[in-house]
Amino acid sequence: MVRMFGRQTTGSVVCASCGDLVGVNDDTCYNCGRRNPGLWGYASAVRRLGSDMGFVPFVVGMSVVLYVISLLMSGGNIMGGGMFGILSPSTQANLMLGASGAVPVFVFDRWWTVLSAGWLHGGLLHIFFNMYWVRQLAPAVSDLYGPGRMVIVYTVATIVGFLMSSFAGAFLGWIPIPMLRGAQLTVGASAAIFGLLGALVYYGRRTGSSAVYSQALTYAAIMFLFGFVMSSIDNWAHAGGFVGGYVAGRLLDPLQPERINHVAWALGCLVLSVLSIIVSVLHGLYLG
Repeated sequence: MVRMFGRQTTGSVVCASCGDLVGVNDDTCYNCGRRNPGLWGYASAVRRLGSDMGFVPFVVGMSVVLYVISLLMSGGNIMGGGMFGILSPSTQANLMLGASGAVPVFVFDRWWTVLSAGWLHGGLLHIFFNMYWVRQLAPAVSDLYGPGRMVIVYTVATIVGFLMSSFAGAFLGWIPIPMLRGAQLTVGASAAIFGLLGALVYYGRRTGSSAVYSQALTYAAIMFLFGFVMSSIDNWAHAGGFVGGYVAGRLLDPLQPERINHVAWALGCLVLSVLSIIVSVLHGLYLG
């Protein structure tokens, strides 16, 4: 029997870990030993959520909303220099909403911005191209790893990418090549995008799929080289995102089936992402 909110109270369900059928009220799965394999009757509902998490619309919607908010907060200070600077929010607006980099992390101790910065953007073309690549790559990674693990890869890549960029901005300012000095202030979903590419590269190596491996590696190489042409590109965030995505892909092992645990971790990643932005705003208001 299925009651309100998708809770099943009788019959059989699929074990949240191994996928075998178990009784909805069983204490332990007889196949894998997982306790409470029916998740109090919500296993089916959560598994359906895992098959279609709606992550891409969530990323696009949240990023667009935050971009509009950043423009409104900028008031008359909206910048517009150069093609990629069209409708750029002010530095103060993005800093308030959770921009990362050497200054926020090491000067203001806003360490959580390594997560919040991935949801902010520095201009109209910046957000357009990033959301385009999210729409292209996230479904592909979801098909190969599962939606829960895709969200985990996306989040880990964001954190690692902005950590590397912030450290480089704080300690590698002496490097004579400007594109390798890291960032004092940085935003954008490109670290996560490179993380998705890193996960695809690992999938190709792990499974022997030369098509996936070569295509993902080619995209990553072209986009990384493009970063040395545009002075405003955060190459450390790109490199860190790729490494984070590759390592996360390896740890999550795409040849193993996705478990309900991955979906739970993914939901936790989304909650932490939203909280990081809220904390940035509250912290900015407190300092103001």
